[in-house]
Amino acid sequence: QVQLVESGGGLVQAGGSLRLSCVASGSIASINAMGWYRQAPGKQRELVAAITSGGGTNYADSVKGRFTISRDNAKNTVLLQMNSLKPEDTAVYYCNADVRTYYRYRSDVYWGQGTQVTVSS
Repeated sequence: QVQLVESGGGLVQAGGSLRLSCVASGSIASINAMGWYRQAPGKQRELVAAITSGGGTNYADSVKGRFTISRDNAKNTVLLQMNSLKPEDTAVYYCNADVRTYYRYRSDVYWGQGTQVTVSS
């Protein structure tokens, strides 16, 4: 089994910064892409940022220039640095990872439990 544990959410004023962290653990053979999604009340879950095992990144237009995704492959960790936060960034943020375990040839996508980010105006 694989577990993803997020940390770093909280309450911040508009213009402030937060850094989210997600650590993957378990019977991990390799991790392909890792990413961050968010879901605001009454809205669908949306991609915020993603990063490949080689370091290629992809961002939602709404966060480009403000958020930075990075990863530490040795520690199975993905980070999301969020700067210049806006009230519309308020949501539950979820980490996900495309993981190949020692028990299956193919990979599967795993999700964390989510961490709340609230940006006050």
